[in-house]
Amino acid sequence: MTERRAFIFPGQASQYAGMAQDLCEKFPLASELFARANELLGFDIQRICFAGPEEKLTQTDITQPAIFIHSAIVTRLLIEKNLIPDMVAGHSLGEYSALHAAGVLDFDDALKLVRRRGELMQSAGIENPGTMAAIVGLDPAEVETICQEASRAGIVCPANFNSPGQIAISGSIAGVQQAVTLARARGAKIAKQLQVGGAFHSPLMAGAREGLRENLQKAHFHEAKCPIYLNVTARPATNAEELRQRLDEQLTSPVRWIEIIENMIADGATQFYEVGPGNVLAGLLKRINKNFVAKTIGKVAELEAL
Repeated sequence: MTERRAFIFPGQASQYAGMAQDLCEKFPLASELFARANELLGFDIQRICFAGPEEKLTQTDITQPAIFIHSAIVTRLLIEKNLIPDMVAGHSLGEYSALHAAGVLDFDDALKLVRRRGELMQSAGIENPGTMAAIVGLDPAEVETICQEASRAGIVCPANFNSPGQIAISGSIAGVQQAVTLARARGAKIAKQLQVGGAFHSPLMAGAREGLRENLQKAHFHEAKCPIYLNVTARPATNAEELRQRLDEQLTSPVRWIEIIENMIADGATQFYEVGPGNVLAGLLKRINKNFVAKTIGKVAELEAL
């Protein structure tokens, strides 16, 4: 059986102080991409990635470009080793890394979009204060029902279908708090509010979506070199215009991660690589299908072990 490689790219919450520092010490390409990023962004993101402080690195407008840059560096290094993906997907922000890996967006365009997305999501979180919560131990249908019932208190909806029994919900503070109370009453193992900068992947991101649309229209999208499994549909796509449209929809739609992984496996994925910082997606993969293990590739040692 021929190996079919699936590259999966992490989203927010995978950042850490010191990220990509070892890559820069070892590979000139990493330093070059950081230099270009500093130039495009107009501030020293390399310094923040290496040294923090943590509270700066967790700001949405910093986190998003930081994770994208790390993933882009590792993608380039993998391609130099002739490890080319047969299919790609990214979790929320990670979808931009996936589009870059598949040749849809060049580094400059992708980074500018990611930076703008982070800024808009951060300001939407200030203008329309909202929150998110993790619900563990209930199935998707139960969580949908709970959100419908809780929406009498305020906007609340499923935001990330991460793995069986692990779903993030998002919306107004009152709506999410009511859903957490209902989830506990229904026997959820965990139902707790998350420390986030806003109600991501909910209708409260509508303002950010409108702002981002203008930037998406200006960016140059190419046809994808391999299928990209989309957050909004969980289905593969390669058409440039569809990919542009789905990135627009993504900000107010749930991330269908369980279906994405199941569809990649059904379409023949044999080896998964989590490309970028952390190992969040490797953990989710194990819970979605215990027959698959993702190789996490974010550090020099992991690259050299390939």
